[in-house]
Amino acid sequence: MKISASIYSAKNHDLVSLLKELDELNIDFLHIDCFDKDFEKVKADLKIIRANSNTKLDFHAITKDAKRYIALAEEFKIEKMTFQLENLENELPNIENRSFELGLAIVSDTPIEHFEQYKSDIDFILLMTTEPGVSGSKFQRKNFNRIRKARKLFPNLNIHVDGGINAEVSFILRMLGVYSAVSGSFLVNHKNLASALIDLRFAHTGSEVLVKEYQIAPKELPILDAEKTNFKEIITTLEDYKLGFVFFEKQGKFYGVCSNADLRKGIINHLNNLNDINVEELINSKPFSISENISTSEMISAIKTKNFPILFLPVLADDKTISGALTFNQLIKGEA
Repeated sequence: MKISASIYSAKNHDLVSLLKELDELNIDFLHIDCFDKDFEKVKADLKIIRANSNTKLDFHAITKDAKRYIALAEEFKIEKMTFQLENLENELPNIENRSFELGLAIVSDTPIEHFEQYKSDIDFILLMTTEPGVSGSKFQRKNFNRIRKARKLFPNLNIHVDGGINAEVSFILRMLGVYSAVSGSFLVNHKNLASALIDLRFAHTGSEVLVKEYQIAPKELPILDAEKTNFKEIITTLEDYKLGFVFFEKQGKFYGVCSNADLRKGIINHLNNLNDINVEELINSKPFSISENISTSEMISAIKTKNFPILFLPVLADDKTISGALTFNQLIKGEA
């Protein structure tokens, strides 16, 4: 996951010294928030930034009219330009042959579906997870599910997240496949910027956020009835969902899992008689699973006790029904 440093959140650095330190740390982007009232000041700062840093710029304009910001993007060769959708009073201009990536941002109470009419015109979406322009606010947890929804509805758009991001939240965002996270106070006001950046990028840091707050919901999971399914349906379901596993229920309770590896093992054991494969042979009825009511830190501790790689986890309710699932493929890809 890319990290974008919110430079206007810094309290104890002058602009040039902050730029120098962030450049030395190879930060991915410099994030700049700009309201209309601050346009001239920010434009002056852009001259300073371009004179002192080669880091890519991630610009967020909270404006009624996008036109002069588009000119600003061209003048200062801004790499990413985002407009706050709720503030725009005029239509987003049709920009031909633009030299920057274009994004739209929404606050936590705006439905994700608002991106639908713009999805062919933009390159990414930015989900504001605290109030725009207010540094130091807490991440609003309902956005975990909004991120999942955005990835499902707009698979071709990168997802950027801004607001309340610390090492603990960053770990969950990396699991969810977020492309870029804006970090303000946690990063630029940290007593050790290098340590903070390492935590944002790589730390497997737990938190008191419960796994059920960001798990994949049952309605989005491949779940079959172990007593009614067959070999063909298992293969088809694995292919349709492309998650690498199928969950099984028996009499409404969680019964087990068939992963791609379990399927391959079953096929190898019956290469000459595939029609004789018994579904029970493909199901791991004792997989590692977790409760929906444990925290992220407890989940990490439980995973560390295992001596085998974990690509996904069934999440169970207290009555042993399927509450959801967690997958770790995005986290693994991001840290490869």
